[in-house]
Amino acid sequence: MRRLRAAVAVVAVALAGLAAAQVPQSSETFDAAWTIIRDTHFDKTMNGLDWDAVRAELKPRAAAARTPAELRAVIRDMLQRLGLSHFALIPATADVPGDAGSGDASGDPGIDVRLLGHDLVVTHVNPEVTAPVRAGWRITQIGSAAVADLLKGIPETENERMQKVEAWRIAETRLRGPAGSKIDVTFEDGQGVSVKTALERRPEHGNPVTVGSLPTMYVRVEQDRKTTPSGRTVGVIKFNVWMAAVDAQFQQAMDDFRHADGIVIDLRGNPGGLAAMLMGISGHFVSERVSLGVMKTREGELRFVANPRLVNASGQRVDAFAGRVAILVDSMSGSASECFAGGMQSIGRARIFGQTSMGQALPALFDRLPNGDLLIHAYGDFVTANGTRLEGRGVIPDESVPLERADLLAGRDRTLEAALAWIDQSKGSRTPQHP
Repeated sequence: MRRLRAAVAVVAVALAGLAAAQVPQSSETFDAAWTIIRDTHFDKTMNGLDWDAVRAELKPRAAAARTPAELRAVIRDMLQRLGLSHFALIPATADVPGDAGSGDASGDPGIDVRLLGHDLVVTHVNPEVTAPVRAGWRITQIGSAAVADLLKGIPETENERMQKVEAWRIAETRLRGPAGSKIDVTFEDGQGVSVKTALERRPEHGNPVTVGSLPTMYVRVEQDRKTTPSGRTVGVIKFNVWMAAVDAQFQQAMDDFRHADGIVIDLRGNPGGLAAMLMGISGHFVSERVSLGVMKTREGELRFVANPRLVNASGQRVDAFAGRVAILVDSMSGSASECFAGGMQSIGRARIFGQTSMGQALPALFDRLPNGDLLIHAYGDFVTANGTRLEGRGVIPDESVPLERADLLAGRDRTLEAALAWIDQSKGSRTPQHP
């Protein structure tokens, strides 16, 4: 669950006469970030990290910072010492004047990418994209930057899972920009031919949702009816973020697929959101209340319970869905997606397909710092019903299906195919399932 806490400090804006290179409230901003983490971290011992010593070491550097970039580098250094996900800084302004990296990112280029080996590869192309781009194509250059040079910035010390996340972040930062603008991208197609094109950044589509000080998110829920090789019916439900707007659309999809032989929930590329939602979504698949896992905070524990959804959108009494449930994940499935997939896996109600998820499952709070930046910081830990800690581990699929460039070029989705084949193996009769 994520909630927005009130700002811990409010200070006056810097006087207009100060030079642009000066950093307002540098010491106050550093102290605010350090104090917030000290007071809200789920582990009072900071996992053995001497938090006072970290402050003593880094505060002089923060006080000496002369640009926003220098101050943010010190605070990010402090956050990295914790070695956990969901500790981050969202700049209120660009690090330096004219820096597009912190500017308008409202435009979507219409492609999604993943790191495959050492290559940045297109995994999905929005049907609205008119440029000659196909899934499976390698990206060799974004704007004036060679992708090989961009990827060199990823620390070799990072594990493979985190390298994939960082490569995606680097690509998104470069590909996105103001809606209506264009970005030149050079690809290599399936035959090794170089193709340079200008991708138009279109406005995001979906239901706009704003949570506190976070950028606006656009909720998209898709449903599709698939037929297995043996003729069984499967409902596929995909959504891009865990927000309250998903619930009604997910409910409608479940009503449409209530008599299907199986349900596939596609969480690939879903980075998370409001973790409390998983208690309602999971309720469509259990006939009794059951714990999916426990969130541990410094104040205590919060049990995440699947609450049976026994009434449809029209208010009529229904039974819990009794068919097989498959959940698809990949390297960009994170946070609430991991808690849901890991929780359903731990009670034996779903089988997981795809690639190991992010391993960034901690719930977070958001605080505005004195300099205007937004501090994201974890306040809890999540352990599934069978005692599995997902942070740093991720959800490991029951059936691992590697992402292969050859499949993308051929238009095949082997992860979905594997899930459909598993549903094909189910018995003819269906009974409500619960632990």
